[in-house]
Amino acid sequence: MKYIIFEDFSGEPTPIIFPERVSFQEMREQIPYTRVLSAGLVCLDKGKLKCFGHSHELEARSMEADNSIIIRQLNKSTCQE
Repeated sequence: MKYIIFEDFSGEPTPIIFPERVSFQEMREQIPYTRVLSAGLVCLDKGKLKCFGHSHELEARSMEADNSIIIRQLNKSTCQE
C-alpha cells in the first residue's frame, strides 16, 4: 500500500492509505489539503507497521514519525460490525 500524510486545515497530520495501483499524484489531486508532509509505502512486517520509501511525483519521503502518526489515527477509529 502507499500513503501520503497531509497537514489538515487545523494543522494536524492526516494520513491517507491507498492501493499501489493508484499513483501518488492521482491521490494528491483528490485531497483538498494543501501541504504534503511525507509519502511512501506502508506494510505490516511481522505484525508491525513499517513506513518506507518516497514519492518522486510529490518530492516527499517517508519519515520516522509516520508509523506513529498512522497508528495513532487507526487507534482513533472504531471497528463496528
